[in-house]
Amino acid sequence: MTTKVDFKQTLDGYQARRGRFRIVDVPDLQYLMIDGQGDPNTAPAFAEAIEALYPVAYRLKFASKRELGRDYVVPPLEGLWWAEDLASFTTARDKSRWDWTLMLMVPDWLDQARFATAVEQARAKNPPARLDDVRLETLSEGRCVQTLHVGSFDDEADVLAQLHHEVIPGHGFRLSGTHHEIYLSDFRRVAAEKQRTILRQPVTTAAAGDA
Repeated sequence: MTTKVDFKQTLDGYQARRGRFRIVDVPDLQYLMIDGQGDPNTAPAFAEAIEALYPVAYRLKFASKRELGRDYVVPPLEGLWWAEDLASFTTARDKSRWDWTLMLMVPDWLDQARFATAVEQARAKNPPARLDDVRLETLSEGRCVQTLHVGSFDDEADVLAQLHHEVIPGHGFRLSGTHHEIYLSDFRRVAAEKQRTILRQPVTTAAAGDA
């Protein structure tokens, strides 16, 4: 019987606790990725991005089990978020100004050739509108600080402000890279107050004289 790997249990980067800010060294990981811009609650591109990622992800999973004898649980949806002004996340929460990349992690034993095959299989039957925008790419984050947020996305602002302005500089770090969220709960099905989200920020050692 094939053992099914659950990366939420085996990868340290998926571990986080509410109220605790943790330093973690994240290895290079490859993801299915798709980009977009705008308010995730209203921008059609956001829902279309999710619809494009999952058919490819599940075809890769099935191919891995069938052809390689390596089964796994499709990891949770993740997102990179950025804006020209970080205040649009921590104070104003102007979601129309947000840019994002939605992602699903893919095990390192699956390559570009199998990705291309999975895309063509997804294209064969009811292809998602944004299928051609999906790519397989490696993300290098390295050292990060992360915590678990429980509750609505709109309640993240205070946690992010503490992370950016107290925790990270307090450890002698500065922000480096893109704000990263890991959705341990399916926000399409779980009530907002019960949603569990890992909030991650890549960091680097602060240079002398950094404010």
